[in-house]
Amino acid sequence: MTRATWRKSTRSSANGGDSVEVADNLPGVVLVRDTKDRDGGTLTFTPSVWRSFVGFAKTQH
Repeated sequence: MTRATWRKSTRSSANGGDSVEVADNLPGVVLVRDTKDRDGGTLTFTPSVWRSFVGFAKTQH
């Protein structure tokens, strides 16, 4: 996980409130963490599950 390149989600709040970071540069895994609590834990997804989640989330706004 130390090679993860984190980026702020494009759907995160601009005021620093509700923000997540995503690392999708590692083979076979997508990592997600809370920007405000980077040491608080990481969610791990397969790339296909992450794509499904993002696709579903885009239809819910």
